[in-house]
Amino acid sequence: MSGLRVLGRAASINVRKVLWTGVELGLDLSREDVDVKADAFRRLNPNAMMPVLIDDDAAAPASASEAADDQPFSMWESNSICRYLARREGRVDLLPDEPRQRALVEMWMDWQGGELNNSWRYAFMATVRKSAQHQDAAQIEAGIANWNRHMAMLDGQLARSGGPFVLGGTFTLADVVLGLSAHRWRAAPIAHADLPAVETWYQRLLTRPGFATHGPAAGP
Repeated sequence: MSGLRVLGRAASINVRKVLWTGVELGLDLSREDVDVKADAFRRLNPNAMMPVLIDDDAAAPASASEAADDQPFSMWESNSICRYLARREGRVDLLPDEPRQRALVEMWMDWQGGELNNSWRYAFMATVRKSAQHQDAAQIEAGIANWNRHMAMLDGQLARSGGPFVLGGTFTLADVVLGLSAHRWRAAPIAHADLPAVETWYQRLLTRPGFATHGPAAGP
């Protein structure tokens, strides 16, 4: 038993990143539903957002002046959790040790968590979540265009990479986080840009059990 717990809804795209990473690593991750407004959860993540990872096998490190309090190690931010798990398991294929290779993986992960995620928020809330607060037609149109523009950047990278994955011949954490974003884009009821490299890559990802389970089968 790994002693690893993931707190958050199964439908959350950020929880699914962690769960897919766990499959790639062969880890037995235990997922638990949580109330993000509860004080106990806010103590773990003051942002009150999912997921939180709890590693019951890793005691919290002692400070220079205090003894360890024997509380389990916990952390938030989905991309950081994925990095931690890959390092924990020594998987340099998913997150390389070589500085430049690692920097490129983390660059695309950070781009996913920032630029790409922000490009789809309004359009996704309007077209998929049907949010009453996101029904301005001009903002929806602009959001869809921005979403397609960012996905075209990914398409360009895939075309240039020289291999079947985002950074070439090796599947990395960049493919995990971007793969779930690509699934969300494809699943949204919007006008999609023609992105052949993204489509080829997406179909390849579907052959990976972790993506098949935590991508299409889990929702948009």
